[in-house]
Amino acid sequence: MCAEPMLPEAVAEALEEYGRLLAEHGITWGEPEIHYVKFFARRRVLPPSLFGTFWRLAFEEAARLHPGQPIDRLAAHLAEPDYDRVLRDALAGRLPPHLTALRVGPDRIELRGAPITVLAPGEPHPGPAERISLLVDSSRDTPCPVSVDDARRELAPHGAWLVEADAGSVIVADGQRVRLDPLLRPVPAARLTLVAGEPCRWSVASRDGRGWYPPGVPARHDYHGRPYFHGDGRTLDVPAEPLTITVTRGMEYAESALDVILAPGEEREVRLTPERLYDAAARGWYGGDLHVHLNWAGDLVGLPADAAAAQLGEDLHVLNLLAGNVSGPRVYDREALDHWAGEDLPWSDATHLARMGVEYRNDLLGHVYAFAPERAPGRFHTGFAGDADWPPNAEGLRELRGLGAVLGYSHPFATPLADGDPPRAVVSPAPRNCAARELVADAALGLVDSLDVLTHASIPSTAAVYRRLIGAGNRLAVTAGTDSMISFTRSDNQSNPPGWARVYARVEGELTARAFADAVRAGRTFATTGPWLELTVDGHGPGHVIDARPGDHVRVTATAIGPEVAAVRVRTAGGVRAGAERLPDGERRPDGEERLTVTADLRVDEPTYVLAEVVCDPHPRTMTGTGYALTSPVYVDMAGRRVARRDDVRWCLEWLDLLEELIRSHARLTAPGQLADHVALLDQARDVYRARLS
Repeated sequence: MCAEPMLPEAVAEALEEYGRLLAEHGITWGEPEIHYVKFFARRRVLPPSLFGTFWRLAFEEAARLHPGQPIDRLAAHLAEPDYDRVLRDALAGRLPPHLTALRVGPDRIELRGAPITVLAPGEPHPGPAERISLLVDSSRDTPCPVSVDDARRELAPHGAWLVEADAGSVIVADGQRVRLDPLLRPVPAARLTLVAGEPCRWSVASRDGRGWYPPGVPARHDYHGRPYFHGDGRTLDVPAEPLTITVTRGMEYAESALDVILAPGEEREVRLTPERLYDAAARGWYGGDLHVHLNWAGDLVGLPADAAAAQLGEDLHVLNLLAGNVSGPRVYDREALDHWAGEDLPWSDATHLARMGVEYRNDLLGHVYAFAPERAPGRFHTGFAGDADWPPNAEGLRELRGLGAVLGYSHPFATPLADGDPPRAVVSPAPRNCAARELVADAALGLVDSLDVLTHASIPSTAAVYRRLIGAGNRLAVTAGTDSMISFTRSDNQSNPPGWARVYARVEGELTARAFADAVRAGRTFATTGPWLELTVDGHGPGHVIDARPGDHVRVTATAIGPEVAAVRVRTAGGVRAGAERLPDGERRPDGEERLTVTADLRVDEPTYVLAEVVCDPHPRTMTGTGYALTSPVYVDMAGRRVARRDDVRWCLEWLDLLEELIRSHARLTAPGQLADHVALLDQARDVYRARLS
């Protein structure tokens, strides 16, 4: 690969090194293959709806390899199964459109898959073609040698092998040459130029769903498998057949679409502009994605120019690019952090702010984003590659806070959790699943500013934990961090464009890193997968503290705008207090906005909080499994006392007990005193919660 011109020397050298790692090791870049790293190649081809099936089968295979082990111990062996066989079994004979299969049977070898559209021989090349994912699947009782170009594998009886190929690959199975030609559908070429007047997100798809891209532009796909790229005035070669062109510019815009048919050799300019749904900046709100990676292994090397194109094409006001490790000691984009820490990235302007930040990581205790640190910390991670799970995350948070960073736990919880459930489901049983387990202690001690409720993990589970935390007296802002990765082009949520979920912060004055950070710390936020959400309590917005007396009434108004909005609800510490549901066709104002409003007059007799949430219907622009929006609270104090519901405080105390048990059983501790440090932190948090009970 070639690094961008004019990059700092250290950054350019790091990008070149990443290119060498990719060429040598493939998608993992040579990272230690713990379970989620080993999954990288498989998640490129596995539909998100089958992820649960994949991991269930992987656990079952680990149990077969280690009979009698309890589930928490089996989790340590989760990377041992043959993931290609698990993938094959999870698919159960189904082939996603972007996957081709080579079936090796006892008597025949057969190629299966959907036709692949290519430009006819002799036509201009359409830019870098997306490689073909090939699943070699044997039903033989004996081994079978298979090769794809220079890659070779002795396929075990009833084995499977996921490998990449291209249209001209040389494939040999058991000495028999297999050609991909029967699946290729050559089509004459035409040429498109796409113009919107501003950077946008484009999708150009032929009738088989394949995407077409300008030369040199990565073949990116979103959560739904839709192809996309960013820019304006882009020219690309396409097949001369029916095409669907769509354009949008992030969640503040609708999608505009156009079906076209070009004649062979035709050159056509298409002008298409997305309709704006709402203008957050005009209201003083700026949307950010606080958890994005430029490079984190992947199928290509992410360049700063790629991040700039994505931010501007999504009209994402604030982009936090995180330096962090994967499963070994290497910290990706550390050189960029060292060079640009404390500064806006070069493409920033008055309404688009980009910064280098940090992901502080421990898979047992949780991962934390840091926005706008003044410089790099001394430590980025614990618990990887044989390192101890020590010190507690709290020490890393204190250092990052001393560097001026805003902090919050990222992708907190993937395990289902409903209101009323005890905390055991999310504290255990799979120890190293990146869950934000130390969050409950760090929140009590005032070491974190926010929680990424909007994330690629379970939004409903994280929202349930968030309500427990603020009900127990912790003051945390709602934020959003997508974990989108510029270096992945097809990987469900991770290959989504940055900003598919956003935290909107009410900024006072001009948009700067400090102003945005101050707004998050003050709780002037809401987070969303798309809908606009406003909340006022007696005229005050999220983050405000109202001093009330028992028996007072507060007037609450919550309004949501967006095509996916199904219901708006108002919650207090006591639960849902008011709500409204959209009529079948919704309410449409003369200016085109779709909105739903709920108002309520609430009596307050004890300290509480008030927040608003949006429940969404399924919608194509929701790039995850759950559409949702949530405000930070307006707090209602009484005589200086903040809300501290006994049930919520006791729930947090139970969490801390479970966490101590988990640390004692599963933490990697290598020196005397390390366990005592963890227990001391938990005891400090217990003291805080017990004081709130009194």
